[in-house]
Amino acid sequence: MNFDLSEEQKVWKKTVHDFVAKVVKPKAREVDETGEFNWEAVRKGGPIGLLGMNIPEAYGGSGVDMISSAIAMEELGWGCGSTALAFTAHNGLGTAPLALYGSEELKARWLSLVAEGKNKLGALALTEPGAGSDIQGGVITKAEKRGNDWVINGAKMWCTNASIAEYIITLVRTDPKGGSKSLSMILVPTDSKGLKIGPAEKKMGLHGSPTHAVSYDNVTVPLGNLIGPEGRGLQQTLATLDGGRISIGAISVGLAQSAMEAAVDYARQRKAFGQSIAEFQAIQFKLSNMATEIEAARTMLYKAAWLKDQRRPFNKEAAMAKLFATEMAERACYDAIQIHGGFGYSSEYHVERMYRDARLMTIGEGTSEIQRLVIARHVLASE
Repeated sequence: MNFDLSEEQKVWKKTVHDFVAKVVKPKAREVDETGEFNWEAVRKGGPIGLLGMNIPEAYGGSGVDMISSAIAMEELGWGCGSTALAFTAHNGLGTAPLALYGSEELKARWLSLVAEGKNKLGALALTEPGAGSDIQGGVITKAEKRGNDWVINGAKMWCTNASIAEYIITLVRTDPKGGSKSLSMILVPTDSKGLKIGPAEKKMGLHGSPTHAVSYDNVTVPLGNLIGPEGRGLQQTLATLDGGRISIGAISVGLAQSAMEAAVDYARQRKAFGQSIAEFQAIQFKLSNMATEIEAARTMLYKAAWLKDQRRPFNKEAAMAKLFATEMAERACYDAIQIHGGFGYSSEYHVERMYRDARLMTIGEGTSEIQRLVIARHVLASE
């Protein structure tokens, strides 16, 4: 297994890095302080392929491989956690299930619309107020057939992009008897009657990535808005989350990389006891740990992405990479604050924002505890 990037991937990495350095990173503080989403990143990111990474070229997407997608999400995370999260929620959750399982009619109708950057994004609603990580047993939101339509009733929580989305792919219960074949995915346009998107959640970090509660009151959509076969929603969701975990891990590596770079710059400039604090062993050890763990996390992510690109099982590797990368990012941002001392706790410096943004990564797309359960199942099943 060789993780040397191809020439095409190297060009892609530079393209995305230059875009993020110009359009995303300079607005990170403003996005955090105002809570305003960076629409300029969408308008300019669409044409270079950042909104269509999971969308085939036939439907207006860039259809890049998973390693290239991880590269892009790391660069976006390096620039701004909020913008990166909105982009990965769009690509990995809002468009991937539609591209993989949707009918030709649905794909032709919606994918090119959300890939070009001129319109709104895609979103996925899974979690319910009383369920949390219990996807199979906790989904109460139901969809019933009435004539040629689905009628949906229920509520969702923590729906990223809901207020900036053209549609919300919604996991619903289509068979009240329960079981692994009782759930389905249905595409719900956000202008549907009876769909209510609540106010943006007030969060610790990621202020520029809108997250909402969503309610469905007799929301009616055509039967053709079903994504994939009826009753396959659980399997589709689990497969979607596997890919999404690589992306969340990549954002975490980007946040950690940015925090380390800020810490290095500060350590070189800050003087104490007659010398730069970068000359103190205590500071050097922190930076060494950051650099080593960032490299290890990136390698784990590339391995999981490579396995996905090879169409080989990657569930365990994605969980491992997500677990390590997200917890590593929190450690890296913590140490970056320590190196900054009192200034690290001030919003004048970027590292406190990075720490707040990194904190969500161990929770979203499956908590660290869920990742450990996934990994343990594989370990215990092995001979």
